[in-house]
Amino acid sequence: MRRGPGLAAVDRNKVAKQRFAAKGTELADAEISQMVKQLDSFKNFLESFAAKHQADIKKNPEFRQHFQKLCSQIGVDPLASSKGFWAEILGVGDFYYELGVQITEVCLATKANNGGLISLDDLLRLVLKGRGRTRQDVSEDDVTRAIKKLSILGSGFQVLPLQGRKLVQSVPSELNKDHTEILQLAENSGYTTESQIQQKLGWQKERTTRSLNHLIHEGMVWIDKQDATETLYWVPGYFPEET
Repeated sequence: MRRGPGLAAVDRNKVAKQRFAAKGTELADAEISQMVKQLDSFKNFLESFAAKHQADIKKNPEFRQHFQKLCSQIGVDPLASSKGFWAEILGVGDFYYELGVQITEVCLATKANNGGLISLDDLLRLVLKGRGRTRQDVSEDDVTRAIKKLSILGSGFQVLPLQGRKLVQSVPSELNKDHTEILQLAENSGYTTESQIQQKLGWQKERTTRSLNHLIHEGMVWIDKQDATETLYWVPGYFPEET
């Protein structure tokens, strides 16, 4: 029995679609293969560049920051492993591991004073002080990158970006938007009050009390009842560290 022209057309269309799909897959595979070759070539270039400029990468924080951004653009993370080219040639694995240890030491030493919140400026200053003049310099960007690596370990470390400054949290406490808004409100004077919170943020008393109690319990806010008008809630993380 002969098939009608309608069925034949359907078969031809099906074959054509299969051929187009196969050709599309072939072209996609070729493009991916070419991209992989380009990335490998660029990674090789990065390694040559890094080997040539390793002294600048080690000693110059600004140069090191630009190099890190260049690496991140192609998905290369010099901090991902303490082994291999980046650690052996540049020493960056050891550098950030050592920096992470120093950051942890400073945060532990100052926790009793600030409740686990310290300004990034103070943290950097104390890290530099601990490293001494003979050690390679570090920048705010270096400290931030090291903290990101520490946070992966679930250690509670994170950077809280506020409007005027950055705070480093070193305790595993969950801070929600309400908590950070209170910290933001106290940024200029170092303290806030219940009336200020309710007026500036438009909160009811129950919400204000709940958020303050959490920060007080964690040691991130201190109560000061010496004021004649109302209780002051100080954020010790804003106090300059003298350690």
